[in-house]
Amino acid sequence: MKYSGWPEVGELVVCQVVDIEDFGVFCDLQEYEEKRGLIHISEVASGWIKNIRDHVKKGHLVVCKILTVSESNHQIDLSLKDVNDHQRSEKIQEWKNEQKADKWLELALGSDLSNDQFNRIVPGLLNKYETLYAAFECAVIDGKSAFDELDLTGKEIDSIISIALENISLSKVSVSGYVDLECSAPDGIDAIRDALKSAEESITIPPDVELDVIYVGSPEYLITIVAPDYKLAESLLDQYANYILQSIVKNGGTGKFHRDRHIDEDS
Repeated sequence: MKYSGWPEVGELVVCQVVDIEDFGVFCDLQEYEEKRGLIHISEVASGWIKNIRDHVKKGHLVVCKILTVSESNHQIDLSLKDVNDHQRSEKIQEWKNEQKADKWLELALGSDLSNDQFNRIVPGLLNKYETLYAAFECAVIDGKSAFDELDLTGKEIDSIISIALENISLSKVSVSGYVDLECSAPDGIDAIRDALKSAEESITIPPDVELDVIYVGSPEYLITIVAPDYKLAESLLDQYANYILQSIVKNGGTGKFHRDRHIDEDS
């Protein structure tokens, strides 16, 4: 995906060398539509340059810093010498990640994505996560909640999560949810404790999974599962919460599972 607008001064951009002259180097900006910039010979390298072609080769990818932008003159001035090795490596990796994410989005939503669908989905993802790759990473980490407040259908979300899980491997993911537990019986507190304890004893938690239950405030308890992958974490969270709810009902109480923090109106 390429941006239709203009880059900002100070921004690092990936460029392809398209022409080399004695006075400078012309480059096409790889992240922007139909944008070409000039690296003046004084910005190619520090010190005196005997032969500019000793520093750049036609067709090569380089990382440059935006020095000036003139939209009226369609002119972009670039600097190659102002980018250090660390910045160059980091920017190239970021650019490669975005190329991957572009392909993943096509796989998830179809290569024939309409303009209306593109404009409904992509700006929202970029506004929330800045890059598409980051959106896919968060899909692995947070699952469906990563797309809260975004204008995506359930089918689109499921497709994005599925592609993200196939292509991104993270060491651990964390999912959480709340159970509201109430019991008006004289031994109601004991009934709630028994429901929590029986779930912990009955649900098998693998050794590489962490389970944590915290009392938030009446009637809420926060359940957090940390696991090697999102599917396992979600499955264990659902199992654990459902077992607690079944147990509290058997003991004469009521229960409800939800993903968002409940805030009382009087709080």
